[in-house]
Amino acid sequence: MTMNDRYQAARERYAAMGVDTDAALRTLDGVSISMHCWQGDDVRGFDQTGPLTGGIQTTGNYPGRARTPQELMQDIDEALRLIPGRHKLNLHASYAIFREGEFADRDALRPEHFEPWVQFAKERGLGLDFNPTFFSHPRAASFTLSSPDEETRRFWIDHGRACIRISQYFAEQLGQPCVMNIWIPDGYKDTPADRTGPRARFKDSLDQILAEPYDREKVFVCLESKVFGIGMESYTVGSSEFCINYAAKNGILSLLDNGHYHPTEVVSDKISAMLLFQDRLALHVTRGVRWDSDHVVRYDDETREIAKEIAQPGVLERVFLALDFFDASINRIAAWVIGMRNFQKALLSALLTPHARFKALQDEGRFTELLALQEELKVYPFGDVWEQFCAQQGVPGTDEWFAEVERYEADVLSKRD
Repeated sequence: MTMNDRYQAARERYAAMGVDTDAALRTLDGVSISMHCWQGDDVRGFDQTGPLTGGIQTTGNYPGRARTPQELMQDIDEALRLIPGRHKLNLHASYAIFREGEFADRDALRPEHFEPWVQFAKERGLGLDFNPTFFSHPRAASFTLSSPDEETRRFWIDHGRACIRISQYFAEQLGQPCVMNIWIPDGYKDTPADRTGPRARFKDSLDQILAEPYDREKVFVCLESKVFGIGMESYTVGSSEFCINYAAKNGILSLLDNGHYHPTEVVSDKISAMLLFQDRLALHVTRGVRWDSDHVVRYDDETREIAKEIAQPGVLERVFLALDFFDASINRIAAWVIGMRNFQKALLSALLTPHARFKALQDEGRFTELLALQEELKVYPFGDVWEQFCAQQGVPGTDEWFAEVERYEADVLSKRD
């Protein structure tokens, strides 16, 4: 039985459930996910040689880490060859590329320091998203935008304003919006004496950053919260309540990272609530393990639930999608490919769900029938539809892509010191 035969059989099976697989594939083809550059080099960046700070750690020493912009771009190309669809690339400010003998600190970054990334994106038809880097810097040793030291706080405010200018440059050069996400690692390891002061300073800093003129149709500024981090176990300045309220009041986007909440919280339950009150929403899809975030995305229950909420009618076009994880214990190319393809699989699974039918069963109180159909849908021939999508996009299917990763590791990664 050929792959096309299997797809046609799956197509008929889903049609009997009221699902158009061709329409699902067309929709998935139009979904752009922002792939994070920092998986390729363990969040090192190119503007400093010190350790990772700000509650961020990468564990593992798998060989082949990208050490230069050229190596990182080469690795991104290899990953994108194995990922169906056309996507975006997510950069941190620490990935500025300087000419020989040139350097600009983060408060003085300019668009030209990212021109090689713009050229890279243009040649591949990619969009670019952006993140100010408020960590791994001598001035981020304790606090950044909430710092009681006004000189330090001014440095980071200027960094945020510079990043807005760079984000607008990306959007104008590439002809598609740039999502700029703000996250800070500020907080206390032990119980604070004053919770209000740092948040008041953070609020004032954000006000000053947003005073930088920018086109809100081209640049979408987001604010990302976190419940906990290494070195800030007892108090996080940028809590969920702070970030959601600030975003709502100031007309920017909330960004939900599903690794940034209590282990018993799920972002899939938050999406519908947020979108009742906000026009748009941004997501960082990752995988939390206990109190740690940023593990490679799996095709697991929560990933599928997040995708199910996004795939509801009228929702997909209102959500900016990005991934955020970093694992130095496995092949970094494979980590990118596994994570991106898994989230695409979750989206496809959601698009192959008869949402209107299931909603009607729920509203009518026919819960036994709903449960039965939901469980039966789990064993429908989803894999044959996924293989059809890969074939349409010209990328290796389920049983083929890993051999290419192994070849690339032998030919390229193993040659790096």
